[in-house]
Amino acid sequence: MTVELVFLGFKNVRFKERNNCHSLRSPFSCPPSPLGLQRGKKQMSLVYTDLTHVEEASPYSLLDICLNFLTANLEKFCTERQDGTLCLQEPGMFPQEVADRLLQTMAFRGLLNDLAVGIFRGNQMRLKRACIRKAKISAVAFRKAFCHHKLVELDATGVNADITITDIISGLGSNKWIQQNLQCLVLNSLTLSLEDPYERCFSQLSGLRALSITNVLFYNEDLADVASLPRLESLDISNTSVTDITALLTCKDRLKSLTMHHLKCLKMTTTQILDVIRELKYLNHLDISDDKQFTSDIALRLLEQKDILPNLVSLDISGRKHVTDKAVEAFIQQRPTMQFVGLLATDAGYSEFLTGEGNLKVSGEANETQISEALKRYSERAFFVREALFHLFSLTHVMEKTKPEILKLVVIGMRNHPLNLPVQLAASACVFNLTKQDLAAGMPVRLLADVTHLLLKAMEHFPNHQQLQKNCLLSLCSDRILQDVPFNRFEAAKLVMQWLCNHEDQNMQRMAVAIISILAAKLSTEQTAQLGAELFIVRQLLQIVKQKTNQNLVDTTLKFTLSALWNLTDESPTTCRHFIENQGLELFMRVLESFPSESSIQQKVLGLLHSAILNWPTPECEMVAYRSFNPFFPLLGCFMTPGVQLWAVWAMQHVCSKNPARYCSMLIEEGGLQHLYNIKENVQTDPHVQRIAIAILDSLEKHIMRHGRPPPCRKQQQNKPN
Repeated sequence: MTVELVFLGFKNVRFKERNNCHSLRSPFSCPPSPLGLQRGKKQMSLVYTDLTHVEEASPYSLLDICLNFLTANLEKFCTERQDGTLCLQEPGMFPQEVADRLLQTMAFRGLLNDLAVGIFRGNQMRLKRACIRKAKISAVAFRKAFCHHKLVELDATGVNADITITDIISGLGSNKWIQQNLQCLVLNSLTLSLEDPYERCFSQLSGLRALSITNVLFYNEDLADVASLPRLESLDISNTSVTDITALLTCKDRLKSLTMHHLKCLKMTTTQILDVIRELKYLNHLDISDDKQFTSDIALRLLEQKDILPNLVSLDISGRKHVTDKAVEAFIQQRPTMQFVGLLATDAGYSEFLTGEGNLKVSGEANETQISEALKRYSERAFFVREALFHLFSLTHVMEKTKPEILKLVVIGMRNHPLNLPVQLAASACVFNLTKQDLAAGMPVRLLADVTHLLLKAMEHFPNHQQLQKNCLLSLCSDRILQDVPFNRFEAAKLVMQWLCNHEDQNMQRMAVAIISILAAKLSTEQTAQLGAELFIVRQLLQIVKQKTNQNLVDTTLKFTLSALWNLTDESPTTCRHFIENQGLELFMRVLESFPSESSIQQKVLGLLHSAILNWPTPECEMVAYRSFNPFFPLLGCFMTPGVQLWAVWAMQHVCSKNPARYCSMLIEEGGLQHLYNIKENVQTDPHVQRIAIAILDSLEKHIMRHGRPPPCRKQQQNKPN
């Protein structure tokens, strides 16, 4: 499997140099190595909608704008209590819906900690549906900030290890209203307790109707505790330590939704499991999917049952073995009210009956509809996300229509699994397929901004994975993204530059320098100076110029590298110093000599020389030794290319000021006075060149007054580097 590398039409890409635009249109291919994707959790229906579900094509709502501004500047609107926690200054009360959204926004941005959650103490906020995903808070802070509210839903997925499930339930149980009215509780990926043994406490929450407790060391005794809850209707015990589900019979008359994805510790036989499931007559939804790790025939055996689950409308058997279209169709036809069947990573889903395009929704891999359904339902299950993206990549290899709704699903998968390499690898490849060439033009800017941020994060998290870096660079190399999309261009330039310094792939090098050149032109003067101040960046770009010059090769890589150097040296003395101290002047003179007929090359070289010489402070020591000034004299006559004159007079002034006894005499002997007078008197002379020439003439006249005029030199000698 390969990804075609194509320069994505850099139309009207403007740099800081005058009247100079570039287009990269020549296609070239560099097939990356196979993506190495392997075939790869239904999200509980009551888990909160991610902020990414907001329509990217629409403007931000006023509420979103206000909440984003508030969260970004929270400390400005708050005072500190004696314990350091924050308290909003204004005494007013937030409406419940706004308070819920504020908390969700803070969670989404990773801002929930012991100090920040202080704003939810007291009565200024009234929370009802609280989302504290991945919060970094203590048990004390949780109790003070949230347990006095009248909560009906709480999502505490992935909060830090300082707070356990028993801490959360104990805190919630301290509020009698919550005990009776909390309906939905999500406790995924947490520690159950730090005590051994620990007191089981789920029974405190008598009003609980939906519980998700996945990826937790949750045992049979805990299941028995949960199953005794009098109102429990929905339960997700995926990837827990349960070995026996017999306790579910306690709630068989009220359980409507049961998710048991990847119950890896289950020790019951297939017949025993089916005997329990058969008793759950009120189930609407059953999920027994798996990550393809087991060879159990439970899915096929379930499909063959005719007297089981009469009220079922949703069945997920993704990742299970021995599943066939025939068996699935027969099961569904016996239950005409079925609305969903999960078939991803199975051998089923390819018949006309199971396309997923009618009333029956299907998650699978046979077509775009099935893959989209899989990405929607399994956004938090890394294996299934990877599996769906693997098939999406194959399906979108040749795209003719913009599909923002598909790209949004890829974004959600990337965001939910930032440190999962297989997911990021597959997602970055799909992003390229969905945004390459003209497809990006039809994508909403906000959606592309999310994508770009995630691509850069992937590059940051996996700096040594060459294939992933290639995939990300491929997607970033887009007119639409580089020109129109808001993202941190400074950080992007640093990441791409770091890649360039660590890899030698010629095709990817071309793309990297193109990206850097364009990004450098869009940075502020301060950012450009900061970027150029990194010595390794200047050295690497000069190395590319040297390589191309040695090869006598003019290509897009050379042109973009020269543009990048020009942009980085513009108004940046530090970058100019790096450039000169690393023999940039000498190298650029070689470039001029090597490509005399390439006007675009000359323009960039002379533009940079102009910037470098004007911005570089005078060195304290003599940097070079010359045996003769004769090679400089032809350069002094280049009135149409003032950059050449500028470099020549600067070099002459440098040595004459550092070692006047030697160089002032040499310059006079070799007839340099007349060349300098020509520059001084010519109306076409650039003011900067003229100023330096006059300064040299002043030095020479002082030298003559002190030492007299030396005799003319009859022998032309050659320059020798110091």
